[in-house]
Amino acid sequence: MKAKELKILVCDDSVLARKNLASNLRKCGIENILQVSDGQSAVDTYKAEHPDVIFLDVVMPVKDGITSLKEVMAFDPDATAIMVSSVGTQMHIREAVKTGARDFLQKPATLEQITSIIERVLREKANM
Repeated sequence: MKAKELKILVCDDSVLARKNLASNLRKCGIENILQVSDGQSAVDTYKAEHPDVIFLDVVMPVKDGITSLKEVMAFDPDATAIMVSSVGTQMHIREAVKTGARDFLQKPATLEQITSIIERVLREKANM
C-alpha cells in the first residue's frame, strides 16, 4: 500500500489546526483526507468511511476526543487513532493510550512526526 491509497480522518474544532494537519498529510503523499470539527462527527464519519487513521483533538464541542476515541475503539478495536492536542496533560495521555490511541502528539504536530506515523501505518499494513 502507498501513502496516496490511505484514507485519513482529521477531527479538530480549530479550522487552522485541521488545515495545518491536512497540509502536512498532503506533504506525506496523502490524497484522501476527511475533515470534521466535533467528536460526534468524528465517530459518525469513522463508522461511515472506515478511514485507515483518525487524528483526534482532545478538547472539542459536542463530544470530546477521549469519549470519541472510546466509541471508535468500541466500533473498531483495530482502529489506528492518534490524539493531537495542545492540552496534553499526563492524565489525557494516559487515558488516550489506555483507551487505544497509538500515539499522542502536541500541537502543532510537525511534518516529521506526521511522516513517522504515516510510515509506521504503511509498514503495519504491509505486514497484514
